[in-house]
Amino acid sequence: MTSPNYNVLFLCTGNSARSILAEAIMNEEGKGTFRGYSAGSQPKGEVHPLALERLQKANLSIEGYRSKSWSEFAAPGAPTLDFVFTVCDNAAGEVCPVWPGQPMTAHWGVPDPAAVKGTEEERQKAFLTAYLQLQSRIKMFLALPLGALDRMSLHQKMVEIGATKD
Repeated sequence: MTSPNYNVLFLCTGNSARSILAEAIMNEEGKGTFRGYSAGSQPKGEVHPLALERLQKANLSIEGYRSKSWSEFAAPGAPTLDFVFTVCDNAAGEVCPVWPGQPMTAHWGVPDPAAVKGTEEERQKAFLTAYLQLQSRIKMFLALPLGALDRMSLHQKMVEIGATKD
């Protein structure tokens, strides 16, 4: 029996750090059942080097990750999305495109590690903290009994995951 496949989009304004981390974590943790994607409302055009470094330290592939616009996922031929999570407060407040497939949405705000100023150690710690918060939330999401929850209950669980204090 084949597992169902779910497409998950993580949104942030710049699509250079948090949403990229979440995409990579989802692709690893949800391998075989979930496919992660990421995008931004105003993509920076490049992935933050410390995000790529954090993924490498977690032994995750950094191949193929790029900063891209959310319009790619609203265009014809885009993957049908099952879930969309905003991971920054700015993206959560923006008017999103109409997504194919009418996905369930929730906000999982995580502080922006790219905004941290300070020593190299402080900046790396910020990326580790964001990574661990996203990993924790993704693991909670993946543990949900998707087939046993109605749409309203599932949405409530997704919102609760975003409100966790990791």
